[in-house]
Order: sequence, then C-alpha cells, then structure tokens
Amino acid sequence: MSFTFDREAYNRRMAWYTEARFGMFLHWGVYSIPARHEWVRSYENIPNEAYEPLMDEFNPSHCDMRQWMEAARDAGMKYVILTAKHHDGFCLYDSAYTDFKSTNSPAKRDFVREFLEAARDCGLRAGLYFSLIDWRHPDFPHYGDRYHPMRDNPEESNENRNFDRYLEYLHNQVRELCTNYGKLDLLWFDFSYDNLRGEAWKATELMKMVRSLQPDVIIDNRLEVSGEGFGSLAACKPTPYHGDFVSPEQIIPPNGLQDANGDPLIWESCVTMNNHWGYCATDHFYKPASMLIKKLVECVSKGGNLLLNIGPDATGRFPKESLAILKEIGVWMQYNGKSIYGCGMSGLDKPDFGRFTRRGDTLYVHVFENTIGPLPLFGIPKSQIASIRRLADGSEVQLSTSWVHSDYPELAFANLGEDPVLPDPIDTVLEIQLRPER
Repeated sequence: MSFTFDREAYNRRMAWYTEARFGMFLHWGVYSIPARHEWVRSYENIPNEAYEPLMDEFNPSHCDMRQWMEAARDAGMKYVILTAKHHDGFCLYDSAYTDFKSTNSPAKRDFVREFLEAARDCGLRAGLYFSLIDWRHPDFPHYGDRYHPMRDNPEESNENRNFDRYLEYLHNQVRELCTNYGKLDLLWFDFSYDNLRGEAWKATELMKMVRSLQPDVIIDNRLEVSGEGFGSLAACKPTPYHGDFVSPEQIIPPNGLQDANGDPLIWESCVTMNNHWGYCATDHFYKPASMLIKKLVECVSKGGNLLLNIGPDATGRFPKESLAILKEIGVWMQYNGKSIYGCGMSGLDKPDFGRFTRRGDTLYVHVFENTIGPLPLFGIPKSQIASIRRLADGSEVQLSTSWVHSDYPELAFANLGEDPVLPDPIDTVLEIQLRPER
C-alpha cells in the first residue's frame, strides 16, 4: 500500500511549533556522574560491568523539575525536550522492559513523569528524546559497530545476537512512552547511521504505532538520517516515517533549508551552550547570552527554530553558567519576544547591521550594531511604511529627512537619534508596520 502525504494534517500539527521558535533540550542521565560527556561509555570503551554501577550512585537530590521548567519558561522558551533514554540505555522512567532505570536507582523517581507534569504546569509544550540505539542491550550489535563501546573487542562477537528481538524491545519502550504519560507534543528520535536507518528500525511499523497512540505528535527526521542529511520530506518523496522537521546539529544552515522543489522546510537547529550535551565538569566554554540571542534571531530569520541544550549535573542542578545565560536571554525576550514568536523569513536580503524577521505585515528590524548616520531600511519602500516603533518600549521612530542621505533618494532611513550607542547593545529591535501591498 503506497503512502500519501497529508499536507493539511502536517500543517495543522506543525502550527504550534513554528509559532514557538525557541525550545530547551535537556541531556541528563547517569553519565552526569563521570561528567565527561553523554558519550563517555563509547569514547572510553567502558564495558557494561564498569558502567552499570553508576546507577547505584544516581541520586540527584537537588533535581526539581518545576525549577527546571520555570527557568525555561522565564527564558522565553515555549517547548522542552528531555532525554528519556540515551545511547547508554539508562531510562529516566519506569520502563517495564529494563532494570537499568531511574526507579531502580537510589532516587527511585520517574523523572519523565515529573518532567512532563512540571512542563504542563508551566504552560510549556513537552517532548521526549529517545535513542534508537542501546549499547547495553545484548541484542544490539557490539563488535564492528561504528559506535558501540565494545566495537573493537572480538570477544564481543555478534553471534547469537537477535536484532529482531532488539527491535521488539525498542518498539515496546516507545509504546510505553506514548501510552503511559499522557499527550506528548514531540518525539525526538536519535539517530540513524550506516545500515541502521529507515526500515532497519521497522520504521513504518513504528511510526504507525506512534501515530495511532499520539496522532498530533511532532517527530524529527532521525529515523532516516542523523544530524547529517535532510530526509525524505526534503527530497519531496516522503516515506511513511518521514520526519516532520529537519534537525541540523551544532550548525545553523547557511541559507536556511529548502526542499527539492525550492520550498521552505521546517527545521530546528539543536545547539549546546558550551561544547557538550551532557554535563562536563571541565567544560566552561559557554557561548555568551548575547551570541545566543543573535543566533536565535538568525534561526528565525531563516525560517527555523533554536533548541538550546542544558546538561544538568549529577545533583540535578543546572550549571550556574547556564542559569546566568538563561536569565539574560529571558530579559531580552521579555521586551522583544514578539520579534521571535510566530515570525519567520522576511523576503528581504540580510542587512549589514543585523537581520530581519517578519510576521504578516509586521517587519522586525534587528539592529546588532549602529550605523554612521540614519539607519538604511534596505528593500522597504517609504510608501509601504505605516509606522516604526522601538519594540522594547513602543516609542516612535521617525523616518529621517537628513541631508546626509540625499544621494540615496530611493532608500528609506530611520532616525534613531543622536546617541551612537544603541538602547539595547545586544539587539535593538524596530517594529515596522507595513501597509498591505496593493
């Protein structure tokens, strides 16, 4: 039976997502104890018998999901995603199919349930990350796999490993998450590589099951690809397990993303605050809030979302640097969130001084650095400008009549006043109300 892509249903379920634009990723698990990245078991070839005892130490007494969600909400984020299970196989929920889970740790807590309840209480859309691979499961390929911790150990032969049995386990765990925790807004699968992609996961069957249990859930494209690659929807040949959005990782697409027909794609750039996803005790290379605000604006100006990651520590706290960054972003969003939510590409070329975002007949001019003289409003005819206001305080900005730009009569210029220092040194936003084109 052939698959028919339902564009109307797709647009309906994606509406909240393209309105939200800004989300929080949370990578957390027992790997926060060694605190050397969530891939520590793979990178250091740690055998299961040495890694599994971490569960017996996992007791994050300072984990308060309500505080986590309030921090996300106050930063202006509209959705949150938690790693229900990462590649190491440790579950932050009470799975019936494994004993390697948070409810068996000293914490004895179902963190997925706590997370979802807290997110909903804070008015946030909530989703779960789920790894398609599981280094702990005996039927997942070990020797010769590209990433498995035992990939170079010939004693870990794949003889007698039954991949169909592993797939049954995978599907059962996804079914649990789709059945036991109420409505999910998003499922973030990770990831496909080499021969493990698409139907290798029995992806059509998996997607059919997910859609039957969670008909409105949004799903990323990593049943087909990893952080590399775009997927079948981008190729204009959607499979039954196509991703609803493209998921570039640690990069913002240079020119946004378009499908094979040249039409805009829905996408989300997932980005770390420092250089690691899971908590890394020695990584203090944090991107400043000013940079991340501008990167959020860049994503929106190119028609995408920003999913900004935090790796809580072993005690359940956000790193202090992350909290400080979130607070600074939150202040900017309080005043300028209208230029982000529900906005997208402007149809105008990027100006030298910053970027444009747009929602309908409202254009937002993001001024990262001031100009010498009045601000040129490239591509915006004077006759189309109904009003200009500073978004942060609603104050009027007049069109300039200065003689200094008399040689450029075709350009509109905004008069930002005499002070060369912008009111907001990170991004001063002008809201231009445009007259409808006739």
